[in-house]
Amino acid sequence: MTMRTDASPDLEVASLAARLEEHIAALSPVLVAFSGGVDSSVVAVAAHRALGGRALAVTADTESNTDGDLDICRRIAEEHGLAHQVLTYSELAIPNEAENPVDRCFFCKNALYEHLVPLAVRNGLAAVCDGSNSDDGGDYRPGMQAVARHGVRSPLRELGIGKADVRRLAVHYGLPNHDRPAAPCLSSRVPYGQPITREKLDQIAQAEAILRGMGLREFRCRHHGDVARIEARPDDFPLLLDRREELVKAFRKVGFHWVALDLAGFRSGSLNRVIAQADRLKSS
Repeated sequence: MTMRTDASPDLEVASLAARLEEHIAALSPVLVAFSGGVDSSVVAVAAHRALGGRALAVTADTESNTDGDLDICRRIAEEHGLAHQVLTYSELAIPNEAENPVDRCFFCKNALYEHLVPLAVRNGLAAVCDGSNSDDGGDYRPGMQAVARHGVRSPLRELGIGKADVRRLAVHYGLPNHDRPAAPCLSSRVPYGQPITREKLDQIAQAEAILRGMGLREFRCRHHGDVARIEARPDDFPLLLDRREELVKAFRKVGFHWVALDLAGFRSGSLNRVIAQADRLKSS
């Protein structure tokens, strides 16, 4: 939902923030699944503003998250005074996770909430909240089944707040990640059906750190065995081509034998096209 009134933008977003905080206050006390993305960051800060010490933000520290994810969570928690806890466990030990089936995200999210729901109960918290927003229904998202299965509340989605307004709220709250591009877990860079290993995740993390260090903002490094397939914005192609020798050398040090630039450019969730194609073949 994008609110449009005659009020000034500042008053408009302040009103939206007040609605969000009031909605979360009604769920009190709460645990917020806090990944470091802009969506969950907004929910975590709104919960703290609404409930103070009756809101606990919890960050999962697993193999498919980067050090940068944990760093941003800790920074926001410190700057905004959040009650924050880090929960460490192995995603690769989750049944079906490492095999990387097309519904891998369900097993990942299900395991997350199998940790968070009992933690909430132990701490006397009435609800577990996530950062799903109203725009999250457009792509293939099996993880939403886990949200429903565990009765997780999604304040942004429940209020009809979409990504554009989430970013406005993040600016309103003074969040350092208000313009951070979406950053799905590293496992999403591995094509379905190809096993996920710690080595692959480390390669992806190192390769994307190289791209980030070159100044790219929106990109993915897809892992195809010995081949790294780079998805980047077309306006970044000249930079990548100008520095291709440096890039190839750096990626080979990471462990890739070949480096490919995908001419289709950056597409969030591009590996889900395989599922869509398979569904079309079944129905034809």
